Amino acid sequence: MHTWRMAGRRRNRGGTNQQQAPRGRRGASSRALREPAAFAKSTGYESEVPHEKLTIAQAKRGTPAHRPVRVYADGIFDLFHSGHARALMQAKNVFPNTHLIVGVCSDELTHKFKGYTVMTEDERYEALRHCRYVDEVVRDAPWTLSTEFLTKHKIDFVAHDDIPYTSAGSEDVYKHIKAAGMFVATQRTEGISTSDLITRIVRDYDIYVRRNLQRGYTARELNVGFINEKKYRLQNQVDKMKETVRTVEEKSKHFVYRVEEKSQDLIHKWEEKSREFIGNFLELFGPDGAWHAIQEHSGRMLQALSPYSSPRGSPSSSPTRMRSGSPDSSSASSRTSPSSTLPPASPSTRRH
Repeated sequence: MHTWRMAGRRRNRGGTNQQQAPRGRRGASSRALREPAAFAKSTGYESEVPHEKLTIAQAKRGTPAHRPVRVYADGIFDLFHSGHARALMQAKNVFPNTHLIVGVCSDELTHKFKGYTVMTEDERYEALRHCRYVDEVVRDAPWTLSTEFLTKHKIDFVAHDDIPYTSAGSEDVYKHIKAAGMFVATQRTEGISTSDLITRIVRDYDIYVRRNLQRGYTARELNVGFINEKKYRLQNQVDKMKETVRTVEEKSKHFVYRVEEKSQDLIHKWEEKSREFIGNFLELFGPDGAWHAIQEHSGRMLQALSPYSSPRGSPSSSPTRMRSGSPDSSSASSRTSPSSTLPPASPSTRRH
C-alpha cells in the first residue's frame, strides 16, 4: 500500500541499487496520502502469493514490490504525539520495502495492565490511521504477541524500542520475539511521552479547569464542586482585571510617550520660530535695521516738503513789512488816514 516511500528510492548500501517501485504502486501510495490507513481484517492477512519467511539480511537487501516486509509495531498511543510518530517513522524505514502494521490495544486491556487512558480506543485507532507512516491498523491488539497472531497477520518483524518492557508478569514481553530473531529496535524520543503530558495537566490542573470554564464547559462536565467553581471563576475575573490593567498601562505608556514626543517636537519648533522671530525683529528694529533707515528717509522727505522759516525781524522774511514799505502802500495810507486832515487838538480839549 504505502511501500513506495522506501521501494521507490534508490539505495546504495553495500553497493546494491534497488529497483524503483512499479507505476501501479506509486498510484496506490498517492491514494494513501488522501485516505486514512485501512483496518486489518478480522480474518487476518490474505495473499495470493505464498508468504515466505524472511531474514533480516534479506529484508535489508530489499524485496520485490509485491512482497513488502510486514513490520508490526504495537502500543497504547494515548495522546498521540511526536514521540509516537518518530518511532513509527523508524519502523517504516527500517527496511527498503516496508508495510507497517500498527496494533492498538483496547481500553479494557490498557486499563487492566497499564492504567486509565485520556483518549478512548476508537479515538486512538483513528489517530493511528491518519499517521502517514502507517499502512494498516489492528484494533484490539493483544498485550502479548502469540505465534498464532504473528501467523494470522503474516508478520515478519516486530519493531519496538530495545528497553525491556516489563508487564503482565513478564520481565520483557518481547523476549520471545527477540529470541526468534524477529525483533528490530527503534529509538525512543527523549523529553516527550504520554505520562509527561498527563503530568503537565495534573501539575497545572487549576489553570486548565479555569481555561475550560472560560470556554463554556460546565462545572459538572469538569467534575468541579460548587465552591471550587466560584473560586475558579473569581480567579478568572481577577486575571481579566489584571489583564485590563496591564492593557491600560501599556496604552498609557504609549500615550505618554506620544505626548513626550509631540512636546519635544513642539518645543523644538518653538525654539526655531523664536530664533527666527528675534532675528527678524533685530533686522527690522536694530541700530542698522530697516526701521531706522525708513525714519531717516521720512525725515528728509518732510524737510524737503515743508517751507523754509527765516529768523524773526528780517525785512525780507515778512511779507507784511514788504507791503508797507512800498511807495504805493505809503501813499495809500497817507490818503486814507483821517489824522492827516484834522487840525491838531487844542490843549484844553485833552483829558487829564
